[in-house]
Amino acid sequence: MSVLLFIKKGKFENFSFVSSIQNQDLKSKLLVNPVPSFSFDHSCIEIRLENSLPREELVGLRAAVSSDRIDVLQIENHLNPKEPNLFCFDMDSTVIQEEVIDELARKHGVYEQVASVTKQAMDGGMGFEEALRKRVILLNGLSRKSFGEVYELLHLNPGMDILFQELPKFQTKISILSGGFTPVLDLFAKKYPVSFYRANHLEEKEGVFTGEILGEIIGKEKKAEYLNLYSNEQNITKQQIVAVGDGANDGLMLQSASIGIGFHAKQGLKDQILNWIDFSDMSVLLFLFRPAA
Repeated sequence: MSVLLFIKKGKFENFSFVSSIQNQDLKSKLLVNPVPSFSFDHSCIEIRLENSLPREELVGLRAAVSSDRIDVLQIENHLNPKEPNLFCFDMDSTVIQEEVIDELARKHGVYEQVASVTKQAMDGGMGFEEALRKRVILLNGLSRKSFGEVYELLHLNPGMDILFQELPKFQTKISILSGGFTPVLDLFAKKYPVSFYRANHLEEKEGVFTGEILGEIIGKEKKAEYLNLYSNEQNITKQQIVAVGDGANDGLMLQSASIGIGFHAKQGLKDQILNWIDFSDMSVLLFLFRPAA
């Protein structure tokens, strides 16, 4: 048994997209014109299937309806809004629109050098930890106040403001596990309802960063480890955990959750997961909760 969610910004004006679907069982259920639910400028049609769609078929289904800018998610069960649950997010390009290290590099006048290392890493020329250390050392001499100045320039991704407003109503704990830096998350967690976060600690002397990282690096293994650690501490079952990210480094974290979702995700993450959102904003994650009777 599984639930398919067809999600679209605005309303489903018609069901013409159904003609492009090959699965006859699914097509017949959509042709009865189910009534969409509507929330925060998005519509959602739910279809229950006896058997989950194989990944290859689900990817094909997304491609078939993509011209109508429809996102498709497949979940085993909805979240129970009456039980504690956990939403765990990556930070850069997921919760916020920017990549913080790029903004810091611009401020410090080393953006081109940082971007060059980033490209090497994305092309497979080096691992995450090596690339992070090489980029951070370029920030040597950056003042602590620069982090506050960069923080003021950051923007939430569309729909995140709604999630921060609505999720606390559902007994939700919000966690951010970031490969970025604690000075930014320290400020962020003071403004938004983030109950747990981890990021990289930078060495600082007399208010200036040395370009070194202190302690563990928050890479893909640590993200998954902290998700499991925090959910266990809060006695939250796996069935009540959602994880959201955009890059390959988020793969293990998303796989550790009952519902792992790529948000406007890079292909390196899509290759590791079942579900992703290409068109909608973050507010559609509210459709993951069991509808009110």
